[in-house]
Amino acid sequence: MMRSCKFGIFLTTVLLSILTGFAASAQNTLAQESQKAQLEKEIAQLQKQIKANATKSANALNELTLIRKQISNRKVLVKMSDDELKAISDSTRAVRARAKTLQARIDTMTLYYERLVRGAYRNRDSRMWYVYILSSKDIGQASRRYSYLRSLSSQMNAQALQIKESQAELEAEMQKLEQMRVSAEALRAQRQKDLDILKEEEARNDALVANLGRDKRKYQKQLESKRKQVEALNKEIERIIAQYVEESSKASGAASDSKTESKARTIDYKLAAEFETNKGKLPWPADGPVVEKFGRNPHPVYTKLVMPFNNGVNIGLSKGDEVQAVFDGEVRSIIVMPGYNKCVLVQHGNYFTFYCKLGAVAVSSGDKVKTGQMIGKVDTIDGQTQLHFQVWKGKEPQNPESWLRPR
Repeated sequence: MMRSCKFGIFLTTVLLSILTGFAASAQNTLAQESQKAQLEKEIAQLQKQIKANATKSANALNELTLIRKQISNRKVLVKMSDDELKAISDSTRAVRARAKTLQARIDTMTLYYERLVRGAYRNRDSRMWYVYILSSKDIGQASRRYSYLRSLSSQMNAQALQIKESQAELEAEMQKLEQMRVSAEALRAQRQKDLDILKEEEARNDALVANLGRDKRKYQKQLESKRKQVEALNKEIERIIAQYVEESSKASGAASDSKTESKARTIDYKLAAEFETNKGKLPWPADGPVVEKFGRNPHPVYTKLVMPFNNGVNIGLSKGDEVQAVFDGEVRSIIVMPGYNKCVLVQHGNYFTFYCKLGAVAVSSGDKVKTGQMIGKVDTIDGQTQLHFQVWKGKEPQNPESWLRPR
């Protein structure tokens, strides 16, 4: 009894492991399909931006940034295709091995079945069966002979059924092989298409690098101008946030000492806690690829040039694309900065989000905003159509991608 119980537990564990494995495999497939769709979407968005950039004869440096992001995405797609082709190849070998085993089993069962049929054919006259039973020495032998004849008939039927089932199973395996062959051919064709486009993009990249390299002084001047714009923006943001943090701290102290409401607003720590709880789950402010990440980014051509520190991320968009608030909060400031146009600062307790490079703004200072509410629309500035987005915790800039939900 104990042994049976243990076997039952073991069998249940094995079945659960198998089911868990199937579920994990399905989740991995869905995740890969989602990632592939996102990459293809970003590539299409980048291509649209590159065309718009070329039409407006914008700066080559921006076009180079977009193309390099496009190349990066396409390389990931090619790598995913390679992985899928390897998985199909492995599955094909496994299916072929099963099909070979099934065919061998069918051949063996067919041979055995033919022997049964030949034996039955030789004794097809039912009178011979009766004589065979009646010529028995006693009732026991007659019973055994009767059982044998019944067993022979049963074996023939059972063997025929097994052969039929095995043939159906083999046919299903062969259909799988055909489906895999078709999928592999389509995947190889798409992979080759991606590789061909990748070569064109890399050639365009090389041409732009050569073009930029011939006029280093011009682009160094542009870089210096950009550096000043970035530094001015960073200082202004730091000043505004420091001012709000200081005012809020003073307001909290005044309210505590006098037990009366101060004119300055105290920090909403409940809202801040909600914001913090949603780290890694905040919606993206706009739907586009990240073309410049948080931190120190190398110059795409002059690697020895020191680029200004990026306190946020730059998201590639098309002119007029909407920008949404990533969380409930209050619009604390709207400023205009060289190279960044209109910028909106939204406060979420002791957290702040900053939306720059806007053309039209749909909110005013003091407005309460909700998650997903439109802040404004992005504009093309200095040949770039991007949203510059920042997240701050108090006086410390954060990597926005750590706060936004994974794509």
